Amino acid sequence: MGGQRTTSGDLLQLVRSGRATTRGALQEATGLSRATVGLRLDRLFRAGWLREGAAGPGGSPLGGRPSARLEFDTVHAVVLAADLDTRHARAAVLTLDGTPLAEHTGPLRVEDGPESVLGELGDWFAGLLDRAGRDPARVCGIGLAVPGPVDTATGRVVQPPIMPGWDGHDIRGRLCRAFTARTGAGDVPVLVDNDANLMAYGEQRASFPGCSAFALVKVSTGIGAGVIVDGAVYRGIDGGAGDIGHVRVPGGADALCKCGSYGCLAAVASGRALARRLADLGVPAASGSDVGALLAAGHPEAVRLAREAGRAVGEVLATVVTLLNPGVLMIAGDLAGTAFLTGVRELLYQRALPRSTSRLEVVTARLGERAGLVGAGAMVVEELYGAEGVEVRLAALGV
Repeated sequence: MGGQRTTSGDLLQLVRSGRATTRGALQEATGLSRATVGLRLDRLFRAGWLREGAAGPGGSPLGGRPSARLEFDTVHAVVLAADLDTRHARAAVLTLDGTPLAEHTGPLRVEDGPESVLGELGDWFAGLLDRAGRDPARVCGIGLAVPGPVDTATGRVVQPPIMPGWDGHDIRGRLCRAFTARTGAGDVPVLVDNDANLMAYGEQRASFPGCSAFALVKVSTGIGAGVIVDGAVYRGIDGGAGDIGHVRVPGGADALCKCGSYGCLAAVASGRALARRLADLGVPAASGSDVGALLAAGHPEAVRLAREAGRAVGEVLATVVTLLNPGVLMIAGDLAGTAFLTGVRELLYQRALPRSTSRLEVVTARLGERAGLVGAGAMVVEELYGAEGVEVRLAALGV
């Protein structure tokens, strides 16, 4: 980080990361003078984003008496986060460090379309803010996870197989309008990403922060993957990375997928595919969550089919692991239990070279159903309080 190019946003990043948490440490890390550091910190204090804590145990690295510790104020604003699945959703009010202040889970059918679903989320957010005792004016942004590929530059989903009526819809604008209509607050930034991406982002940051190559596979009604490389979501050129549910697999030639093709992994091994097969056997099931409930109850046919599905997914993941060489492969979603994981391991270790798996951890989700919310909240915070976002917002505030 060099001299005059170091901004207030860069200083906030150093404080938030814990790499430099006193004025003296910031001087040492950046090469800026004491006066320049003071001026740039003053902008952050005036914005209300930084505060002084107790003095540290030792003196400044540049000498002198102990310096007061600088801290990112994680309660000066709140984030709203929501995670849409095909038949239900979760929403929460979070502090800037991800602490939940209020949460709600309920039925919400993505097939009802964006106008209805996003309007309902606006109602949920208003109620959650009341429960959390937070003024809507303190909301700095909204993060939304959706079960489809997202062009993050526009926040619009692109040809989503299991989100009828959502293709190209202005999700950001509609959710912002719904929020302001229900609360009377001003416009707030809305960020949208794929659910597997945000689950991966939340899980990696919370449980495997030192892992530089992390992959998460969500197997619920559909199948998708999120990849984190060097702490950032890898999305590909237009948000299509990780869409492994539409890889063609052997033995699936007669299986029609929601995307219109035959033989996709999702048509063979997703929660929807297993629910259909269970229904054919006379077992009531219509979605990935239904299959998950049957697995939790130890239903023998559900367990058998889940293991078969795990083997199909494991065969695809052998290629994924060979290509990405991740340190952690996490299985998440409604089917992520012992039977499915056993099937994944069987084929993954059989098909992939030992070189690709010798240092690989294959694990199940740690955050459970909250992973998407955690990731959505973190996405908003990193966008708004990252170095570039800070400079734009400070200029808008006139500080």
